[in-house]
Parts: sequence; C-alpha cells; structure tokens
Amino acid sequence: MKPFKISPSTQQVSCDPRNPDFYQNPYLLYAELHEKCPAFFWEEYGHWCFTGWDDVNALLRDKRFGRQILHVATREELGWPNPAPHLSNFDAIDEHSLLELEPPEHTRLRTLVNRAFVSRQVEQLRPRIETLANGLVDGFQDKGRVELLEAFCAPIPVMIISEMLGVPLHMAPQLLDWSHRMVMMYAYGRNEAIEHDANTAARDFASYIKQLAEEKRKQPGEDLISYMITTEHRGQILTDEELISTSVLLLNAGHEATVHQAGNAIKTILETTPDPKALFTTPENTENVVLECLRYDAPLHMFSRFALSDIELDGGLKLKKGDKIGLILGGANRDPKRFADANTFNPSRTDQANVSFGAGIHFCIGAPLARIELQAALKILFDRLPGLKLEVPPRYRNDYHFHGLEKLEASWS
Repeated sequence: MKPFKISPSTQQVSCDPRNPDFYQNPYLLYAELHEKCPAFFWEEYGHWCFTGWDDVNALLRDKRFGRQILHVATREELGWPNPAPHLSNFDAIDEHSLLELEPPEHTRLRTLVNRAFVSRQVEQLRPRIETLANGLVDGFQDKGRVELLEAFCAPIPVMIISEMLGVPLHMAPQLLDWSHRMVMMYAYGRNEAIEHDANTAARDFASYIKQLAEEKRKQPGEDLISYMITTEHRGQILTDEELISTSVLLLNAGHEATVHQAGNAIKTILETTPDPKALFTTPENTENVVLECLRYDAPLHMFSRFALSDIELDGGLKLKKGDKIGLILGGANRDPKRFADANTFNPSRTDQANVSFGAGIHFCIGAPLARIELQAALKILFDRLPGLKLEVPPRYRNDYHFHGLEKLEASWS
C-alpha cells in the first residue's frame, strides 16, 4: 500500500512526513506527482507545494515571495499568535538570520560575509580539506570496517567551518550538539520538549559566540568572525545580534547539509557503481559526480516561502498575502520533463543541473565550499579504499526536510 493519497482532480495530497514508508523513499511520491499534479495542496502541512523543475526554479527567484513576512504584515493581520516565550532565544537568532531576511537587510549582511565564500577564496582551502580527509582515513583504514557518517562525513565540514570562523577545534563536538538540537525546530510535528531544548541550545550557542567575539575584539585573528567585527558596508557594521545570528547560521549550515549530502552520495555511489574509484579519474569527472549526487539525492527536500502580497500564479492558483508555499527541491531535481532518465544516477549526463542549493538571492552562500569539500572527500575516500562496500543497507532518519542517513556502516578488504 502506498504511503500517500493523491487526488489529481482537486490537487490534494495526503502524506504523513513521519511515515517510514515515505521518508525512506520520497521519490515514489515525487514520480506520481510529476505525472498527476506537480502543483498540489499538501494536507498535512496545510499549504501548496510545487515539484516541477520550472515552477521551483522560477519561484525560488520570484521576488513576490520571501523568507520572511513580518516586515510587510503584522501578526494580527496574518492571524498569528504572539511569539512563544519559551522560544525567545531561538527567535532572537532567527530574527537576524541571513537565511530568513529580505532586502535591504539581506543585501547588507550577505555583502559583509560573501567575500569569504566566493569560489576563488574557498578553492584555497582544498589542500586543507584533503589533509583532513587523508588523516581521517589514516585513523580507520586498518580496521576494515567503520561507520562513515561519524568517522568521515561529519568531521570535515565542521572542522573547516570552525577554522574559517576562528572557533577552536575542541569545540566541534559541542557545535554539533547545539546545531542538531536547533535544526529539530524545522522537523514536521515538533513538540514542546523539542522547542524547549532548541531554545536552550540557541541560548548557549549565542552566549558562546558573544564571548568569542569579545575575545576577538581584543585580539583579532585572520578568521571570519574577526573579519565580520571590523568590516563595513556603506559605513555600517554588523550589530552584536547580527554577528551572533550570522555566525550561528554559518556554523550550522556549514556542516549540517554537507554531512547529509556526503552520506547520501557515498550510499548512492556504492549502490550504483561497480568501480567507484573510476568515477574520480579527473577533476572534471569528480566535479560531475558531485553535481549528480546533489541532483540525485539532495540533503534538503523542502524550502518554504511566503507570499508578500495577494498573488495569482500562472495556471490560476490564487494566494493571499502571508500564505506559505513549499518548494520541493528533491522533486524538482527528479523532474522527467527536465532530466532524461531522471531517476537514474548518471554522472555523465549532459543535462546536469540542480536546485539543491536553492536559487535567487537566497542561493546558498556556502555552495562553493560544500562542492569542494565533497569533491576532495569523496575522491580520497574511494581512491584509498577501493574495496569499499556497504555492510548493511542504510536507512534514512525520520526527518523529511533534512534528508540524511541514520548510519553508514561500511567495510573493505
């Protein structure tokens, strides 16, 4: 029995995101949606969603939609309750987050931090990433078996973003703990216990960044937090609240999605490719493998936005100011109208593209860094462990939005 119900005539879809039969393979739903109703009303979420490549790609860039809505409407106007007091610390970080802001605040903040993440800048980090990857493989190569998410996928991105920001490496496990607890706020069906825990994590994370920033004001270094403290844009600098929010966002986003993507990529390659090492013979081939992994099994499947005014979309769908929409990135990446053999992993495809990093003004600022981390790490892993194989079939976590594995048990001879 399918874990979803689709009514093409009404464009209504019922699918519980917490159903294992769904989140273990959401692509079954996407395939039927592409055929029957690529734009649909998801009953469990209570808003319209889009899976078609053209729709998702266009709506990500559509300035009639935004990540925030309270800059153009009041809570009373939208019928929203007052902010929950037990989420005050989480909301304080979210309020100034680059991910949630719209111009002109978004433009100012992004300009202040963008320079550190442009391709030519992060390319200089490739040797460091390769050193870290080789060091991790050195640590477990003789064991013959390892859980790769913890031993290989997670350490690289958290160590790199920590070094970039100037956070001591011994804090990496604590950063991971804070981050994991905070991102639970985006899970479907979160409860009050999760909210209290995320709020505590946000409080502690913010307190640590504030303390670290004070130390760097006294003794600046060659790191991103020191840079953000002193850099101006048209005579303006980051406020303390903006500095904290931006640092937390970069630390969270700098590893959370990359860890999931690395795990998903390794799983995909081992399940589909007889000789994984042969995929990485040239830099061009390596880049193509990473791009196809990003398309085929992305780490983020839904990106939501608000209608900033009353809107009528092509096709006649009418949205009111404040209505939320869901852009199904994982579905757009598998749209058969855009990709030949969309559900086949093919690093050699000539129609390569993906929306895994978003598009428009909210295109992921860390995308160049994530691509380089994946290129370096995957090549080294498969070069050094040519007999790598899955020890048990991996399972995905119960978290539809952040599509990643529970574990990745692997062995080699």
